[in-house]
Amino acid sequence: MQSWKSRNASPDGVVSRIRSGMNVFVHGAAATPTPLLDALARRSDLAGVRLWHIHLEGPLAFTAPEHAHRFRSISLFTGAGLREPVAEGRADFVPIFLSDIPGLFSGGRVRLDAALVQLSPPDRHGTCSLGTSVDTARAAVDAAGIVLAEINERMPRTHGHTAVPLGRLAAWTATDRDLPGHAPLPPTEVEELIGDHVASLVEDGACPQLGIGGIPNAVLARLEGRRDLGIHTEMFSDGAVRLIESGAVSNARKAIHPGRTITSFAVGSRRLYDFIDDNPLVEFHPCDRTNDTNLIRTIDRVVAINSGLEIDLTGQVCADSIGHRVYSGIGGQMDFIRGAAMSRDGKPIIALPSTAAGGTVSRIVAQLRPGAGVVTTRGHVHWIVTEYGAVDLHGKTLSERGRLLASIAHPAHREPLLAALSDLKRA
Repeated sequence: MQSWKSRNASPDGVVSRIRSGMNVFVHGAAATPTPLLDALARRSDLAGVRLWHIHLEGPLAFTAPEHAHRFRSISLFTGAGLREPVAEGRADFVPIFLSDIPGLFSGGRVRLDAALVQLSPPDRHGTCSLGTSVDTARAAVDAAGIVLAEINERMPRTHGHTAVPLGRLAAWTATDRDLPGHAPLPPTEVEELIGDHVASLVEDGACPQLGIGGIPNAVLARLEGRRDLGIHTEMFSDGAVRLIESGAVSNARKAIHPGRTITSFAVGSRRLYDFIDDNPLVEFHPCDRTNDTNLIRTIDRVVAINSGLEIDLTGQVCADSIGHRVYSGIGGQMDFIRGAAMSRDGKPIIALPSTAAGGTVSRIVAQLRPGAGVVTTRGHVHWIVTEYGAVDLHGKTLSERGRLLASIAHPAHREPLLAALSDLKRA
């Protein structure tokens, strides 16, 4: 369908519909509509525009200090480009489960005047798709007063609950540009060791949930000999592509969406984007479905593999901040940790290196830093994995937890941790 290009507008023309004081949703991750955001930053006539989004990729001109009075970014999950503005008070952050975000928009708690999105080109029926990120965008597109789009020739057409008719768009600009991506890096030695421990907990027929990065990639590489795995995850990455191509994934044993890989968004290399393009065996759904604990619990042997920044000796996991400094967000960690715990034979796992800052700082600590956010509570935590082993804290006393966690800390930090336990009368 080529006639849609005749109605193409410039990015500046598209965002001319934004008015001061509006609440505006911004599509995130690989679907960040950079040309529209650049055009918005060029608008010198705007004030008090609130931009709602999860993590954004690529250059973000609107975050410059000189734009602070015109645009107020509100991260529902913070990415690298917003950490400094949030820390400096020029942007804000909402702590919220990923599964709860669509309800903010669909329920009207956050009234969206407009949505800025990046879409795949329309098919012969005049229907675009939300491409790589359905997550929170589905609810935003359905609820916003107007939808303004970048239609990118290189955005994959994805299956699932992704359709956006051209008639829903108030205006669009046509582009042909690469999506932001993250080519997978070789895992470090520590990540390889963690991958060994985590993979040993994943059996044939399991349904893993994994994200992006060295640890997930190391785990996925070790699962290629498994059989009848399923994938139900919020995020889809290059490692999952390799796992599917190895023949380890059939999705045959899943009670929900059997035979299909289910995800909410994808970030990775061009190889990943080509794999999901028009692939009917990979479905994208909103995150209030992929991350619904009532749905996750109906799938047997869910293995939720998440990470953290630090964990205290009682099992509290901080995953969204370094002290008071917001680093990321709650995201879907608790959705899947709880869902996996309720799944028959499921395993909730937090996997993290034992140290940070070149080995000088232990990630297993006597107490979390002041201001640290507890994402996974000590009541929800089960398996903790570092390069030194895997321990299951579920049903364990505070004393038992402390000793187990100290046993998988870096050897240089074990004695101080055990001393802290003694001081707490938990030795």
